Amino acid sequence: MLGIIGGSGLYQIDGLRDTQWVAVRSPFGTPSDALLIGELAGERLCFLPRHGRGHRIPPSDINYRANIDVLKRVGVTDVLSLSAVGSLREDLAPGTFVVVDQFLDRTVSRERSFFGPGMVAHVPMADPVCPRLGAVVGEAALTAGLPVHRGGTYVVIEGPQFSTRAESMLYRQWGGDVIGMTNLPEARLAREAELCYATVAMVTDFDCWHPDHGEVTVDRVMAVMAANLSQARGLIGHVATRLAQHPAQCPHQCDRALDASIVTPVEARDPSLVARLDAVAGRVLRPEGRG
Repeated sequence: MLGIIGGSGLYQIDGLRDTQWVAVRSPFGTPSDALLIGELAGERLCFLPRHGRGHRIPPSDINYRANIDVLKRVGVTDVLSLSAVGSLREDLAPGTFVVVDQFLDRTVSRERSFFGPGMVAHVPMADPVCPRLGAVVGEAALTAGLPVHRGGTYVVIEGPQFSTRAESMLYRQWGGDVIGMTNLPEARLAREAELCYATVAMVTDFDCWHPDHGEVTVDRVMAVMAANLSQARGLIGHVATRLAQHPAQCPHQCDRALDASIVTPVEARDPSLVARLDAVAGRVLRPEGRG
């Protein structure tokens, strides 16, 4: 099942039917909102408003672990994240859809892992975005006729303030392409949960480095974001249709990321943590698993 994490306007998708809001409990706390589950083009689809309906939760206070956990619990296998970003490049103008494939993490106060004291795991993150899902999203964006750029590095800042001009210039020197506040630790946690993850970063502004565009303001961001929403909703439909044509098993092993990642032996694992990980890591932690 395809899971969408994004803004509250995105779930008004043409053709989405038999919908219901489902509240799902997580041992990692309260997720951002209930899940909207429905059917699109014959395929089940699940939507989670990242900031909650009404945009109530700031980036640093989102319970990313609970969000990914509840998606896994309802059967999501592929996660598509859609988020507003600033551009760090002249050629990525507002209105561009960037299919990100790398991240630079500048967050400082977020829970980054489902694991910890009692059970240690190290998942590979060289390619934080699933190449299979990223390719599907890129193809779908082209089919939808969107102004799309395939590949790019997303600089994730803590927020909630926008960058200083000095920071914005530094991130450009580091090779950043877009900048936002939410996609990490989402990508890290999705990998630990053995979910394929991809990001579409919707450019709303030039951040503050650009000499001709001044400071970033909420009203400017929201105006461009509103214009992007209808295109984003169309993109979701194309992704759902294309994804149904791809094999269920990920050729890049996102769905088996924990096979050789847990280093704590069975007899030394904290039973309470094992219980909390029943959805995230149940495949390898159950007696018949290989963890």
